[in-house]
Amino acid sequence: MAQKRIIAIGGGDIRVKDKTALAIEAYIAEEAKKHADENRACGLFIPTASHDCMPYYNTFHKVYTGVFGLKTDVALTLNREVDLEKMRGKFEKADFIYVGGGNTVFMLESWKQTGLLSLIKDAYERGVLLCGLSAGAICWFEEMYSDSVVEGDYAMYKGLGWVRGKISPHYNERMLDFDEIVLYNRFRAWGIENDAALEIVNGEPIRSLSCGGKVYLLDGTSGERVEKREF
Repeated sequence: MAQKRIIAIGGGDIRVKDKTALAIEAYIAEEAKKHADENRACGLFIPTASHDCMPYYNTFHKVYTGVFGLKTDVALTLNREVDLEKMRGKFEKADFIYVGGGNTVFMLESWKQTGLLSLIKDAYERGVLLCGLSAGAICWFEEMYSDSVVEGDYAMYKGLGWVRGKISPHYNERMLDFDEIVLYNRFRAWGIENDAALEIVNGEPIRSLSCGGKVYLLDGTSGERVEKREF
């Protein structure tokens, strides 16, 4: 039975800035190469949350092809008729799937309407590594802290529920507000900073990855203060 794996990246930039900033991307590329075995690994980028922003894909391609020598492809679904069989071919060739940031709520609704969600789930269950940044990190969880509905107005929204728990991306930027919500509701939750990631296997978090940021497990169940444990 294939392991179901997710790498949830709290935030940051996918671009060639310096070698240390690419540490998480390098780990993803190596895992993709293992999956591809003797073939050239391929990454499929899903930019739905950014409304299929092509410059975003171009940056992804520049990093994963130019730096790591992988092939890339992109899954575009907006303002077009989606040929699911053709799209399925892209997913079957992918050694990892990378979901970009943007509007998480819009992205999940779009995936359901276009049929993309079933292709993503099939790939996940086959053992294809799912990666994502910001929106692409939090969508897998039961509940996610986002301003997707009204920009700047943060609230908890329902995610896919493939991973138990609640989560905030960009935790270093949203710490005070998210801690208040965690404490008020007596939640246990994850906070992932920019330039940090949480690796999840079969629904269970197993390790953090970093190129500068940190991952925290937050516990507000006492109702007195938020206990934070670096993961």
